[in-house]
Amino acid sequence: MFIIIALVVLSFLIFVHELGHFVVAKLSRMTVDEFSLGFGPAIISKQWGETRYSLRLLPLGGYNKIAGMEPNDDRPDGFDKKPLTVRIGVILAGSLSNFLIAALLFIFTLSFIGQAVLSNTNVIGEVIRNSPAEQIGLQSGDQIVQIDSVRTVVWDDVASAIHAKGQQQITVTVKRNNQLHDFKVVPRYDQDLKIGQIGISPTIVWERQGFLSAVNIGLKSAIGFARLIIVSLYQLITGQVAMQNISGPVGVVQQIGDSARSGLGTLLMYTGILGINLAIVNLLPFPALDGSRILFLLLEGLRGKPINPEKEGMIHLVGFAILMGLVLLITYNDIMRLFTGG
Repeated sequence: MFIIIALVVLSFLIFVHELGHFVVAKLSRMTVDEFSLGFGPAIISKQWGETRYSLRLLPLGGYNKIAGMEPNDDRPDGFDKKPLTVRIGVILAGSLSNFLIAALLFIFTLSFIGQAVLSNTNVIGEVIRNSPAEQIGLQSGDQIVQIDSVRTVVWDDVASAIHAKGQQQITVTVKRNNQLHDFKVVPRYDQDLKIGQIGISPTIVWERQGFLSAVNIGLKSAIGFARLIIVSLYQLITGQVAMQNISGPVGVVQQIGDSARSGLGTLLMYTGILGINLAIVNLLPFPALDGSRILFLLLEGLRGKPINPEKEGMIHLVGFAILMGLVLLITYNDIMRLFTGG
């Protein structure tokens, strides 16, 4: 079930990205031969006007076949015949569409579902995988009424009692189905935070926002996540973050599943964050990504003439092969994390 949800989310984001390219190309009076969601054999394909619309077997991808983007395609309404700024606009439109839809998802969620706020009740909201809490059998929905001899009325009481105990066994008393249960656990001591932790978090409540407040928070959130992603990419490039910490397709599917389990609001917010990720990564100046195509167009503007299409195509092909190699490496890391519990 969660794999289907993940495919729907990823296909939606790819569709939005390609739709951005498509709409701006059409508005610029370029001929678009085909708008395709997915790769491989066509499941559904229909000609409408000058454009063929296709849904293909492999959903993780998509493309626009725009006149003038391939060598020896010399049609007067082709991509290569348009002004430089218009061509850059067509390439940028995919990432801008992803960013815009992310902001709209945030605003919609805040308006109709609410903003996620941590509750101060003494009820467990989430039990972290492979944590001491999971290992002893604590569950989401358990009400922690006492830790050792300390009564825990609110979550602050729970946190304080656990944080004070690092690598010392404690007894956690919870109410489950109107019955009391005692669990003995040794908190892990966090050397950086100097506190004990057992791997639980409080429940989340959703507080609806007025429309203007939702717009304000939604736009600020979209910009904030974009900054965070850019900083993370910089840290990855400079070696401050290890490649093992990056999630690939398997990790993303798992995270979408976790978001879906937490409810529609969490899923919509995560979809927005994923969309911003897609927007920014696509703008990196790496061969086969939109960022490299923009770089080639800027070089054309500086040189006064285009780069040889065959050479540019070869560079994109090599870049695509490297990207696929990186995806395989990251996917291997994802699978190893699943098996090792990392």
